[in-house]
Amino acid sequence: MTVTIFRENLRIALHTIKTNKVRTFLTISIIAFGIMALVGIMTSIDSIKKSITNEFTMMGANTFNIESRSMRVQIGNQKYRTKNYGYISYRQAEEFKQRFHFPAEVSIWTYASGMGTVKYGKEKTNPNIPVIGVDENYTSTSGYEIDKGRNFTSQEITDYRNYAIIGAGLAKKLFPSYEDPINRIITVGNGRFKVIGVLVKKGSGFGVNSDNLCLLPYTTVRQYFSRPRMGYTISVKAASNDLIDAAVGQAEGVFRIVRNLDARDESDFNITKSDMLVNMLLENLKKINWAAIVIGIITLLGAVVGLMNIMLVSVTERTREIGIRKAMGAKNDNIKQQFLYEAIVIGQLGGAFGIVLGIIIGNVVSLLINTSSVIPWAWVFIGVGLCLIVGVISGYFPAVKAARQDPIVALRYE
Repeated sequence: MTVTIFRENLRIALHTIKTNKVRTFLTISIIAFGIMALVGIMTSIDSIKKSITNEFTMMGANTFNIESRSMRVQIGNQKYRTKNYGYISYRQAEEFKQRFHFPAEVSIWTYASGMGTVKYGKEKTNPNIPVIGVDENYTSTSGYEIDKGRNFTSQEITDYRNYAIIGAGLAKKLFPSYEDPINRIITVGNGRFKVIGVLVKKGSGFGVNSDNLCLLPYTTVRQYFSRPRMGYTISVKAASNDLIDAAVGQAEGVFRIVRNLDARDESDFNITKSDMLVNMLLENLKKINWAAIVIGIITLLGAVVGLMNIMLVSVTERTREIGIRKAMGAKNDNIKQQFLYEAIVIGQLGGAFGIVLGIIIGNVVSLLINTSSVIPWAWVFIGVGLCLIVGVISGYFPAVKAARQDPIVALRYE
């Protein structure tokens, strides 16, 4: 009996919705706009988060660097000493690479010059090219990929080969006529190097152009760009993000041994995770999340008021219908359910349209930033729940008002 009454009330609610198409469309539009704003912004944010995470994973988001940190300790009022070494030497970097046994890639690199000049034939760059001494793992730990040619081999690093890998921007500058750079001889400083690879174009970000650089074997850099106390950086790329903390812990323990630190000594080097910038950006996106939630709630509050007013008008217009139904035996609960179901159905229809439009708008952002489509299932279900709440709140008072109608007075209503 209960199921039959439910179906009958639902049928009447759907019939009323179809009868008042314009009114229903306007109400659904109000609700859909609120849900669209909420789901659309959240979908866009999820797309941006995915893009940021993917980009920094390629750039080494699961990578950390071991860098020098000069620590000066005061003894008394005037005396100072440098604790251990103020820089990471070639020997220490090599020893760490040999000692560190973990599912990770280890790269050793150093800046040969931050203002290098690279030449090829008549072409010459400005003295602003970063020249970096690297090993065979640098491209992987730093997120670079080889577009043309190949990477260094470990044997070439050991053999002090005069080979070079150049960025896409530098290749375009030195070879403007689209000449193939591979196997061409370029001049870097006082040395001549054969180009064996060109990096995939990455573009510029955060004020840095990642395509104007020149990579040389770090062993060769020791010969051509040698200087006192030449410092090296060690980059470690864990096999997965889940292992990053364990890798950091083990790396710190191994490098403390390499640095001959006592158990009581503080680590005199820095370990910097590459995902710090990612976390900062994602933290800022949380503010946008809250802004989207506030916008959605304000719009939905407007939808509540609008839907309630429409339902109250509907109750007034259908007063005679209410009287007829009561005269035929309908109880107060039946009348209440009829109007409540109507409000809930309108709310869910508005939610459905809003969710679909929000996902479409959000995934347009995904297309613009070249990332895969996203469906924020959590916010989809939240949207459905919010629309249910909107329908119940908006429909309850008009439903109660309709149920309390006196059947005799209602039948006489014109």
